[in-house]
Amino acid sequence: MTALHLIDAFAEGPGTGNPAGVVLLEDAKPVAWMQAVAMEMNQAETAFLQPQGGDFALRWFTPFAEVDLCGHATLAAAHFLWEGGHLPLTTTARFTTRTGWLTATRDALGRITLDFPAIISTRVAGPADLAEVLGVSPVSVQMGDFDLLVEVDDAATVRAMTPNLAAIARWDVRGVLVTAPGDIDQVDFVSRCFFPALGVPEDPVTGSAHCALAIHWAARLERATLTGWQASRRGGMVRCRVRGTRVELAGHAITTLRGELLF
Repeated sequence: MTALHLIDAFAEGPGTGNPAGVVLLEDAKPVAWMQAVAMEMNQAETAFLQPQGGDFALRWFTPFAEVDLCGHATLAAAHFLWEGGHLPLTTTARFTTRTGWLTATRDALGRITLDFPAIISTRVAGPADLAEVLGVSPVSVQMGDFDLLVEVDDAATVRAMTPNLAAIARWDVRGVLVTAPGDIDQVDFVSRCFFPALGVPEDPVTGSAHCALAIHWAARLERATLTGWQASRRGGMVRCRVRGTRVELAGHAITTLRGELLF
């Protein structure tokens, strides 16, 4: 039988942050099997780990598709390796992925820091129906490696928006990140992230989005160290540090379920 864990990532307590399934494979599995497990889990992403010497191959699947980069499920996977004794607590977790090598480290207080590629976004016109679909008036619209990044005037607009998810799913993008300056203490920016084409209407906390959001706000605020709050229903804090072409994303993880797959 194959063990399965559910882990809340970028979480301040159980039921916060973004839950990810984590599966450690003893042998290679077909893509169709991994996709079936991700559909069964019905989480934003399920991570599949396979040992490769002292490192691990890592793949991520939404209920609908495999994705090229996922932050919260990587953080969950690293937490799983240390918590389960698969790696010593002081050892860096190294993952080979579709986006290249990624690493994670853990400090004495249990905070996990991911080392991810920075995503540079450039100004675009955006879809003609963008304002109507999102129900907001954009300050700027940019396109990164995967997602549209839409800045609006204030955090209240981000929190209140109710976008047309079916229309977003028809756009030729992975998803849409909507962001504004922070409105609470010690938070530099807020965001919400929508990925309906991948079977994730609204993602609770999106690590990969912060690879683009951190770059955007570091330039706007002229600071390399920032804190982002993703204002989903569950909510989650992502602590970011821009280092040239890399972005560090830090947060905590909590295991909420352990079980076994029966297929």
